[in-house]
Amino acid sequence: MTKTPMPKGIRAVSQEMRDQILKRIREEGISVVQAAQEHGLKPGAIYSWISRGVTAPPSILEISRLKRENQALKELIGELTLEMSLAKKKSDDR
Repeated sequence: MTKTPMPKGIRAVSQEMRDQILKRIREEGISVVQAAQEHGLKPGAIYSWISRGVTAPPSILEISRLKRENQALKELIGELTLEMSLAKKKSDDR
């Protein structure tokens, strides 16, 4: 089996390097754009690796965690909206 040569200007990235980049994005929270810049890659390449890796549905624990996080964010938005509304009311009363 012969390998097709990479088109000019496109670098081959080892599986080990891909795993390392994806791990940093997942665990350290760096952005895809930042990781791409650091490694001289296009963000689209990293997004394609991510999409190929997403095959399993999320676990019940992950769904539960996301629901809790979503609820907490909704509560925070509600609190901030109320604070802004009260501050606006105070400034209008003056």
